[in-house]
Amino acid sequence: MKNNHHHKRRGRRRCVIVSALMLIILTGCWSSHEIEEQSLGVGLALDKAKESEIERKLDEQENMSDNKKMITSTYQIVTSQVARSTNTQADPTQKSYMNVSETGNSIHEMVRNVSLENDTPIMSYHMKVIVISQKLASKYSLEKLLDQDLRDNDFRPSCLVLISNGRASNTLKSNVPGETPAFRLAGIVDNSYRTTKILAPVTLVKIESKLRTNASFLLQNVQAEKGKVKFGGAAIVDGKTKKVIGILDEQDLEGITWMTGKGKGGTVESVHKKGEELVVYEVISMKSKIKPHIKGGEISFDVKVSSKGRLSERWSKSDTASTKNVLKKVEILTEKEIEKKIKNSVEKMQGKYKVDIAGFGEQLRIHYPKTWDKVKDNWDEIFSGSSVRYKVDVEVEGYGTSTETKKG
Repeated sequence: MKNNHHHKRRGRRRCVIVSALMLIILTGCWSSHEIEEQSLGVGLALDKAKESEIERKLDEQENMSDNKKMITSTYQIVTSQVARSTNTQADPTQKSYMNVSETGNSIHEMVRNVSLENDTPIMSYHMKVIVISQKLASKYSLEKLLDQDLRDNDFRPSCLVLISNGRASNTLKSNVPGETPAFRLAGIVDNSYRTTKILAPVTLVKIESKLRTNASFLLQNVQAEKGKVKFGGAAIVDGKTKKVIGILDEQDLEGITWMTGKGKGGTVESVHKKGEELVVYEVISMKSKIKPHIKGGEISFDVKVSSKGRLSERWSKSDTASTKNVLKKVEILTEKEIEKKIKNSVEKMQGKYKVDIAGFGEQLRIHYPKTWDKVKDNWDEIFSGSSVRYKVDVEVEGYGTSTETKKG
């Protein structure tokens, strides 16, 4: 009985010691980064250098005017003070964020300089999006521009990377009370399941793996004007230089989406020339298979796309046609429209930009690894001379919310 009491007492003593240690550890972690003492970075924009008037005067005072700076970084931050002071009902002009810019040559140096101008340091583990201007990304490789962010453990791996065809800092501005632009950009990407005109999101962790290879790839393009932002097309990143070499428009991006089969939804509009009949096909599912062939040393590809969907809208002069005939006509019209999108995208890839951004090389590597080892170093050029055939098969399962409406 005495021994049992002794064991219980030792057990309680151990529990007290472990609890004390856990309290010390937890207290240390919590007090080292008080939330009230932090500025949370939620967005980062990178542009070609454009010093503010204050920065220019400070540089002149420090005799640094001859040191040519390359990059202007804009940090979108949210602090507890900003959040508490935001009251859109009392003051509709009050913003829920603030943007701070710094010009320099090193991302690491600039974020430290921003901390010198604010009473709270910027923490990046809530960073939602990084936007890089097309002008900057066409001059410097993404490998260099994102080097600090890729190595900085504070940056969350799910942080999105976008390209802007204007100044990137403009995408972090908004005229809507209470709106935080970085959150809005991240939210628009989530709409990729509703349209074939938005690229699947590319995060920091994905772009790191892409940059390790010599394969070319796409990044979502964003446009900003008068406090409003819109996604439109995609930027082409050259696999060898890691620089942006051009922008695909929305139609070209649609063709890429159909070729890769990565779309989760969207619509296809087509017009019957004879009856001037507008038909809207709503995508339920899409699949794509790229099959490589080697014959006589020549490389070619067959692209087979299949999709199921429903008739979403139909503007018809006549409603006398049977349902079966109507659906068959919709299938034919939609197939031709998708084939046209694919054709245009292939011509852009092989003719204008001479890059493979649809995964043709990956399929060649899987099916013919020995051939791939011979051509991989110059794949973009070789792909540009390859034959690409495509066939689209559409199955309309029936009417959706369709209404047959006669034109007036």
